[in-house]
Amino acid sequence: MLEQLLLNNFSSGINPNLCKDSQSFVLKTCQRTLVVSVGTVIDTSGSKAMEGKEAYIFLLEIICGLQSKLVGENEIVSQFKIAYKEYAASEFKCNKVLLILEKLFKDSKEIRTNYLLGLSQKTYSSITRKHIVNKKKAESVLILGSGQLAEDLINQFKKKIKVYISGRNTERINLLAQQHGIQIVPWKAFNTYAEFPFIANSIGCANNKFIKAEFFNAWKSQHAKKLFIDLGSPSVIETELCIDNDVMRLREIFAEGAVHEDHKLKQIESAKLAMNDIVLKRYLNLKKRLKNKKQYSES
Repeated sequence: MLEQLLLNNFSSGINPNLCKDSQSFVLKTCQRTLVVSVGTVIDTSGSKAMEGKEAYIFLLEIICGLQSKLVGENEIVSQFKIAYKEYAASEFKCNKVLLILEKLFKDSKEIRTNYLLGLSQKTYSSITRKHIVNKKKAESVLILGSGQLAEDLINQFKKKIKVYISGRNTERINLLAQQHGIQIVPWKAFNTYAEFPFIANSIGCANNKFIKAEFFNAWKSQHAKKLFIDLGSPSVIETELCIDNDVMRLREIFAEGAVHEDHKLKQIESAKLAMNDIVLKRYLNLKKRLKNKKQYSES
């Protein structure tokens, strides 16, 4: 089964062309879109395709945070789990894909526990909270978006300061507001947005830079102490303002969470070697079971 594993790795912002009844597992993150299938070839245009052991190792590196720009970050695990639950509930799920995903969770836990503890305690949302709460001493924040990253931001902020949220998906926004006890700001109410000195954007879109320079001009003129952090990928903001003007982009977040220390690089090297051993054992065990099953059926 492992040798039938197919993985397509699409760049962020590219939507794979899948049929409605596709049995593929899809995971969308701010850096990429992954499509996982077993024995089913999809339209691979615009993606890097992998299969078998190479695909499984790459998935392990993804879920362990080793392919993230914030190396070792944990947010990818919750993204995987949410996507897994949705896929497991789908009528078009594939049991072989589910089994591979379950093995991934088990193997990634082993790798993180044995090799990656303490590698990176920093995440997108925790770095955002540090800048807005710890450094700027904000009393409130407006979060734009309604996805997993937006909820991670809510969890980082809600015990520290007052949280407001705005997003296009009304149903999801209402649910988040109810679950976390936060207030809603109408979607694209830019005049209201500009009243907030501290804003964290989690929305990314390839072809829609809807937060324009006009908004930033109005926003910066209203506040002496302020910060806009853009976590969207691809970015939806259109402004020449930069970190010196209190507009912080994803690249600055990545730079802050970069791994430099030698001992951490050694942790990563050890983890990758362990991944190769795990995948080889899984491959050989599966091959042995298939051989025994064949001999049993022939006897």
